[in-house]
Amino acid sequence: MTKYQCTVCNFVYDTEKEKPKKIKPLPEDWVCVSCGICGRDIFVEIE
Repeated sequence: MTKYQCTVCNFVYDTEKEKPKKIKPLPEDWVCVSCGICGRDIFVEIE
């Protein structure tokens, strides 16, 4: 299971819970669903 956290608003993207589950790692065009501003480059992988 891989998780990524937004370094601005702390939203956690869990690859096991997102749909489709085949998306691993974050999609290139990902935008944080919490703040709607932060892109993939702002997210860091967490354990």
